Amino acid sequence: MFSVSQACNADRRCSSDTVICLRLQIFSDIHGDWKALERVLAVEADWYIAAGDQVSWRRNLDRCGEILRQRAGRVWLLPGNHETVSDIEDLCARFGLNNLHGQHFAAGRWHVAGLGYSSPTPFDTPGEYSEAEIAERLASFAALNPLVMVCHAPPYGTPLDQIRPGVHAGSRSVREFVDQRRPEWFFCGHIHEAEGAEAELGATRAINVGKRGYLLELG
Repeated sequence: MFSVSQACNADRRCSSDTVICLRLQIFSDIHGDWKALERVLAVEADWYIAAGDQVSWRRNLDRCGEILRQRAGRVWLLPGNHETVSDIEDLCARFGLNNLHGQHFAAGRWHVAGLGYSSPTPFDTPGEYSEAEIAERLASFAALNPLVMVCHAPPYGTPLDQIRPGVHAGSRSVREFVDQRRPEWFFCGHIHEAEGAEAELGATRAINVGKRGYLLELG
């Protein structure tokens, strides 16, 4: 586990109160839109979490790494369904980034955990897990509390995975984890049509961040 509590700027205050906070800029599904990537990285934050599909079909990974290197050691990466685990490991090694796939780190009193890849798609993309594989990997985060969970795949049957009314394409295993574990925050991408969608899933506030991104303040 990687501790980041020392990264907080002592002069920074959360907007809602006087508690010193950490800021996490979370985004997903850039798909080679480098202007969008520059825009989300321009937001001042302690940590930047890219929740997958920074490129399409594994192309232009070097260009992606060059841009992400602007924030160097403060960037955490997940593979989406358009990248592989080895792609992300290689980017992290070459550009000074951090691999969040299957990992977690401490941000003050919070735990931030990540899992990339999607559930199976009709397109046979490079980064897909079976539902059983997703469930097995998410289980390693079950004891973390309080938890900020970041996945590429959204939870099934929610506003976050809706392609059009009544049509959902998320992961049932991710939904089961959220329903049972109830992390305080959940972030995802993958379903472009649901970018910006928010939902209260029991005690969990869940958001499909898309390439617009979401700036999370943790007290």
